[in-house]
Amino acid sequence: MINIYEVNETNKMIERENLDVRTITMGISLLDCIDADLTRLNQKVYDKITHKAAHLVKEGEAISREYGIPIVNKRISVTPAALIGSAACRSEEDFVSLAVTLDRAAREVGVNFLGGYSALVSKGMTPAEELLIRSVPQALARTENVCSSINVGSTRTGLDMDAIRLLGEIILQTAEATRDRDSLGCAKLVVFCNAPDDNPFMAGAFHGVTEGDTVINVGVSGPGVVRTALESVRGKDFQTVCETIKKTAFKVTRVGQLVAQEASRRLGVPFGIVDLSLAPTPAIGDSVAEILQEIGLERAGAPGTTAALALLNDSVKKGGVMASTSVGGLSGAFIPVSEDQGMIEAVTEGALTLEKLEAMTCVCSVGLDMIAIPGDTSAATISGIIADEAAIGMINNKTTAVRLIPVAGKGVGESVEFGGLLGHAPIMPVNAFSCESFIARGGRIPAPIHSFKN
Repeated sequence: MINIYEVNETNKMIERENLDVRTITMGISLLDCIDADLTRLNQKVYDKITHKAAHLVKEGEAISREYGIPIVNKRISVTPAALIGSAACRSEEDFVSLAVTLDRAAREVGVNFLGGYSALVSKGMTPAEELLIRSVPQALARTENVCSSINVGSTRTGLDMDAIRLLGEIILQTAEATRDRDSLGCAKLVVFCNAPDDNPFMAGAFHGVTEGDTVINVGVSGPGVVRTALESVRGKDFQTVCETIKKTAFKVTRVGQLVAQEASRRLGVPFGIVDLSLAPTPAIGDSVAEILQEIGLERAGAPGTTAALALLNDSVKKGGVMASTSVGGLSGAFIPVSEDQGMIEAVTEGALTLEKLEAMTCVCSVGLDMIAIPGDTSAATISGIIADEAAIGMINNKTTAVRLIPVAGKGVGESVEFGGLLGHAPIMPVNAFSCESFIARGGRIPAPIHSFKN
């Protein structure tokens, strides 16, 4: 039973510490929409999404009002579009038409974002998957709500270096195609290794082929709640810090479980997972970097940062897993530079570099996220950064991702403003030495020895 103390405590978290349900994401399978005729395919996709998600926004808002819990976003994830369009899409423009249909459906039902303009190419690209990847710049330039993700590797399969090489070029093309919006299209494109099938967070969400026809996944976030809890144990030992984070994560996840179950019941859609990810926002006090500072660092990026982040991530997972019937997705701590005011300040003051961020991704939930880099960065350098991050995921059997934004026409010393939850970011320098010959080799980096578990 929930007692009055817990009710008051939750209200305080919401009112003063930025606790929110970051997203209710409805996953929708489009496998039954596959058709060899492009017109019929687009119509089937539009009809299914608008039918299944017709009441998602309305019910999400009703739950928020009735329980007093902020639900920031209502979103949709769909089956990777490369699979859905494989029979009908014969050109890049055909795939772009599918992206436009997805965008039109998202606007019709009123969701913030729709994820799943995706391809899973960890061991190689089919012709359709390569076409989808090549269509990404125009697809993201011509849509508002569609997000794209490409999975280029896994612990079981190794890394598809041909796809990684291509994506360096595609990211630059996406930046140029959305130059008039400070290359915003790149903020909607994520490159994964070990992508999960049930992630509710954008821009990387898609509805995995192992999932059912529809599912409700909920993402909860509360960096401000964790930071406030840690204020009460300043100077205490690490065991006390861990216990405090675990207890706080448990309480936060219970809020997500409540919302997930209620959304599932009202929409008549099975409950999938709760993703407890400390996803920051530009709001003051809603920062993962500030949690690291509360643990004892002067700034994120100082010596000890990776250890502090490892402690935080592990404690969040341990606390969250006991509070829900199913914790999944990414779950842990995100470190997106543009969306975290503490990270922005650390970069501006020189405490945090791209190389240090890469080290931190070894122990956090995702990877190099929402990082603005000079617009004249080469495609090979971008591919090299993706390869480094994917290798971390492959070797450590964890999800890693890259969301780089080479801002067309801007360089180090300048900043870029994305607005809303995407925030703003200083443009970070990248290593100037070339990896051109390395990336040009192509082929596949084989899976590590510990992938052979049968």
